[in-house]
Amino acid sequence: MNMNVILANTTQQGGGSMGQMLIPMVLVFGIFYMMMIRPQQRKEKERLRMIAELRAGQRVMFAGGFIGTITEVRADTFLVELAPKVAVEIARGAVSRVLKEGEAVTMDEPK
Repeated sequence: MNMNVILANTTQQGGGSMGQMLIPMVLVFGIFYMMMIRPQQRKEKERLRMIAELRAGQRVMFAGGFIGTITEVRADTFLVELAPKVAVEIARGAVSRVLKEGEAVTMDEPK
């Protein structure tokens, strides 16, 4: 009889420890989401918005380092003039940033 009381107390105490471990794990996941995942989603949304707003005549820089002026906007691509009479078709997703009028291109990461 005495052994049954000891076993009952042990199982009751063990059940509470699972709940106590779950709270810190949820907190760590919440912090991870707020610090890593959410800002990355926001940045991707801004990039997609920027690509959707591109129009002919804008200077852009591509992921491969090419810089050119958009001459024609197509469904999934842009026709870009890299040099006089040199035009290439480039995928929309390759645009890394839009260059402002007269902006010099530097090797620094865009802000």
